[in-house]
Amino acid sequence: MNYWLLKSEPNVWSIDQQIKVGSKGVDWDGVRNYQAANNLRKMKEGDLCFFYHSNIGKEVVGIVEVIKTAFTDPTDKTKKFVAVKVRFKNKLKTPVSLENIKKNKELKDLALIKQSRLSVMEIDTKSWKIILKMGSIS
Repeated sequence: MNYWLLKSEPNVWSIDQQIKVGSKGVDWDGVRNYQAANNLRKMKEGDLCFFYHSNIGKEVVGIVEVIKTAFTDPTDKTKKFVAVKVRFKNKLKTPVSLENIKKNKELKDLALIKQSRLSVMEIDTKSWKIILKMGSIS
């Protein structure tokens, strides 16, 4: 299994909206960055992703699971980009802010810090566990 981080502006798509969709999940679409799209292509069914509220809040707020691997993004007229389908898995008891992630020296190499504009990124297992612990989920 691989771990990822997906960013969404909460005024566009929030963890609460993700929860309301239920087990059928929702397409994670609209990604137009080639590196982020390549990361979507690498995702496998069952992979887990942190749900990160970007711009407003700037914090990891929950976990979603990939339930359908990469397919042509229906919102992309050029048919170059892909989407995946994700469903809600868990909400963090304590959202983990970007500020607190930056304070943790063990997370200094995280793409979230090094490539702050990237909307879909891989998370190594050690960092995943650290952030889970910070968010009060084990």
